[in-house]
Amino acid sequence: MNDLPQPRMVEMVLARIVLRENERGQQIYLCERDGKRGFPMVIGRNEAEEIQRVVAQVPSPRPMTHQLALAIVEGLGATVLRVDIVDLRENTYYAQLVLQSPDGSVTAVVDARPSDALALALRAGATIRIAEFVLEQVRTDRSGPDPLPPPSDASGGPPSAPPDAPPS
Repeated sequence: MNDLPQPRMVEMVLARIVLRENERGQQIYLCERDGKRGFPMVIGRNEAEEIQRVVAQVPSPRPMTHQLALAIVEGLGATVLRVDIVDLRENTYYAQLVLQSPDGSVTAVVDARPSDALALALRAGATIRIAEFVLEQVRTDRSGPDPLPPPSDASGGPPSAPPDAPPS
C-alpha cells in the first residue's frame, strides 16, 4: 500500500483542440473546471483526431484503438473512473488511467501516455485531473494563485514589471 502523501488534484476540462495540417504535433488546451488556469499540451495527430471525433460525436466505421480499449474495459465490467496527469519530467507529462470494478471494490491504476488516457477518458465521459504542482509549472494564464505583488520602486514610484514579464 502506498503511504506517501498524495498531491492535491485539480479537475480539468478540454477547452480547445488545435489541428494543424502537415504537422505531427497537435495541441489541446485543458482548463480548470471551476477556475481560470489552463495549459496547452502537444499530442500526436492520431490522438488529436480521436479527441476531435469524440467532441464532434463523429462515429468511425470500424473501432479505433481508443474505442477498442474502452470496449475491453467495459467488456470486463469495469469503468474508466478518471485520468490523472501526475507528473512532468523533461518536458514529458506522465498520466495514470484509473479503472474501477462494477462493485467499486477494486481500483486499478495503469500508467498511460496522457494523450491516450485523455482520448479514452473523453470517450468514456470520465473525469480529467492534474496534480496542482504540475498545473502550476505549466499553466499559461495569469490567474489563479497569484505571486507576491512586485516590489515598489525605492523612490515610491510605480511598481516594477511583474516577475514573469518579458524583458523590455
